[in-house]
Amino acid sequence: MTDIDTTDVEGPHGGQPVRHAGADLDEATAAVVMVHGRGATARSILGMAGEFGTDDVAYLAPSASRNTWYPHSFMEETSGNQPHLDSALDFVGGVVDAVADAVGHERVLLLGFSQGACLSSEWVARNARKYGGLVGFSGGLIGPEGTPREYDGDLDGTPVFLGCSDVDPHIPLERVKETTEVLSGLGAEVDERIYEGMGHGVNEDELAAAKGMVAGLELDGE
Repeated sequence: MTDIDTTDVEGPHGGQPVRHAGADLDEATAAVVMVHGRGATARSILGMAGEFGTDDVAYLAPSASRNTWYPHSFMEETSGNQPHLDSALDFVGGVVDAVADAVGHERVLLLGFSQGACLSSEWVARNARKYGGLVGFSGGLIGPEGTPREYDGDLDGTPVFLGCSDVDPHIPLERVKETTEVLSGLGAEVDERIYEGMGHGVNEDELAAAKGMVAGLELDGE
């Protein structure tokens, strides 16, 4: 059984559980850290793992306190989302570090939806190095318009998938475009797909893209 200690996470998300599906971490060749959206649960996003059909991949999903990573829109002033935001970033980072100790950073993929996609994208930008990948379903980098994007590090060819509607009520198209530009500037290989009139959700094309990235992780471990 995979067990990750989160008691050292400061703030509102400290001590929250990390749910697990798939291979045991000590036997896995790769890992996917799955970050749920506002009002959802770790167990709900772990259900997506069944779509990927992999045998040697561990899936880990941190659980947000009260099912919400930060209280306000990701487009509002960052200070208004504290201390929840820093606590959430610390939590995700702790999970990534734990799974990377087992399989290596280059075989760790972060996947998030909505608030979870925003959190995953921001964490990867702030901690740029080569990862197995980043999948952002309906999300983007955190902060109001005009936020300085002075990130350090090099994503070194990390594959990134960003999928979103052109009329998403929560995620401005311009923020998706900015996220693509910033992550590309950090050295990621970004596949951005914008879907006309989709709304706020995940479609079959996006799932297929994510499935391909996860399958690539498993192959890299062989």
